Amino acid sequence: MLIGYVRVSKSDGTQTLAPQRDALIAAGVDPARIYEDLASGRDDARPGLAACLKALQPGNALVLWRLDRLGRDLRHLVNTVEDLRVRGVGLKVLAGAGAQIDTTTANGRLAFGIFAAFAEFERELITERTQAGLAAARARGRMGGRPRKMDRATLMMAMAAMSDPKSVAADVAKRLGITTTTLYAYINGDGSPKAAGQAVLDSEPLSPEQTPGE
Repeated sequence: MLIGYVRVSKSDGTQTLAPQRDALIAAGVDPARIYEDLASGRDDARPGLAACLKALQPGNALVLWRLDRLGRDLRHLVNTVEDLRVRGVGLKVLAGAGAQIDTTTANGRLAFGIFAAFAEFERELITERTQAGLAAARARGRMGGRPRKMDRATLMMAMAAMSDPKSVAADVAKRLGITTTTLYAYINGDGSPKAAGQAVLDSEPLSPEQTPGE
């Protein structure tokens, strides 16, 4: 059985789900089995996706228009598809960079394996840059006390550290010289910025010497 998922980022009428739904229906998905969301890809609250993942059973295949409809980021995408694989659920992507992915076939599994390898490489880079950034912060004396407010360099290091699922928020906050409360005031548990964090990113330029890991 094929089950589809479609998503657009805006619900103000400027974007429509129709092209995605048409593509999924043309690929053989029953219109009654297409779940949908009107939400940003980074939004944790996606009830359509939650219902879709719950409905999938062993032997089913999840059909997407593009890979970016599913995951918040590469790590989330890989983890989600690995969970589907463990549950015996396939994945088919119709368009975009992941159009060769069809985990119900050998070639499709190989294509997804390449994506998974890049995700692992990305995690290693994040860890390496985070460690370098924390060392630079300590060298600038940040361990002696917390800053009066979150600056952009500290925020970016916190985002990189928290994007690693193995990170512990209390440890990250301690290394950066801030409180856990301050950390969560600016970023989510997956490392994405909250409104306060995005405001810092938008308003404060980052000088070359502040760039974490460079």
